[in-house]
Amino acid sequence: MAIITISRGSYSMGKAVAEQVAACLGYTVISRDLLLDASTRFHVSEIKLIRAIHDAPGILERLSHSRQAYLAYIRAALTERVRDGNVVYHGLAGHLLLKGIPGVLKVRITADLERRVENEMQREGISAQEARDIILKDDNQRRGWTKSLHGVDPWDSNLYDLVVRIGALTVADAVSFICEAARSEGFRTTDKSLQPVKDLALACRIKAELVEEFPTVGVTCQYGNVIVYTREKGTGGSRLHKRIEALSKEIQGVFNLEVHSSENFPADAV
Repeated sequence: MAIITISRGSYSMGKAVAEQVAACLGYTVISRDLLLDASTRFHVSEIKLIRAIHDAPGILERLSHSRQAYLAYIRAALTERVRDGNVVYHGLAGHLLLKGIPGVLKVRITADLERRVENEMQREGISAQEARDIILKDDNQRRGWTKSLHGVDPWDSNLYDLVVRIGALTVADAVSFICEAARSEGFRTTDKSLQPVKDLALACRIKAELVEEFPTVGVTCQYGNVIVYTREKGTGGSRLHKRIEALSKEIQGVFNLEVHSSENFPADAV
C-alpha cells in the first residue's frame, strides 16, 4: 500500500515502467488525467496548467499570481488522488509536490541519450538530429522548471530512494526493483502513515480555494485542524476571515480553521 512517484526524462521509458508497476501491484496510475481533474475542478484550461508545469518560467514570471495559482490547483488535485495510498504517479515533480510526506517511494528512471533518440525516431518517424533536438529541449525545460520553482536539480540522485537506468537493465528489471521496494517495510502504508497525506490534501485544497483571491497565504493542517497564515491586514484581512468561515462549512474533514497574521510562515505551510 505505498505511494510511488516516478520521475523521468522525456522518452526514458518512465511511462511504461509506471504502468507496469501499477499493474503488478494492483495500484492506480496517475499522470495526465491529473491535469483534467484540476482543470475541471478549478475551471482553468488544461493548456494553461500544462504550461505551468512544463515551461521554465522567466524571472518576472517565476512567482506570478497565475502560475502560483495553477500549481496550487495541480497540487490539490494530486494530493486528493494519493490520500488513500496504492497509487503510482508519473509526472513532473511528483517527489517535490509530495515533499515532507513519509513513506513515499521516490523513483527516478533514466536512459542514455542515444537510446532515447532511437525510441523517438521510431515513434515519430523523424531524423536522429530532430529527435535529439526535441529531447534536449524538453530536458532543459523540465530541468529549468524544477530549478526555478523548487531550487533543486531533478537529476540529483539524492532526491530519490531508487534510481534505475534503462539500458543493460530492462523495463522489466526496473518494474521488479520498484515493486520489491514498494513491498518493503519502509514503504508500507498504515492509517497512521497516511494521516500526513490526508492533512496535506486538506491544506492544499484550502490553499487552492483561496489562492486566486489571496495569493500570499500559507496553510498548514494537522488532524483536520487548519491554520491559514496571512500578511493581509485591514479590508483584505476581513475578506479573508469571511472566506475562511465559509470554507469551514463547505469542506469536509475540517475540524477547526483559524487565521493567523504573520510575516513569517511555517516551513511546512503550502
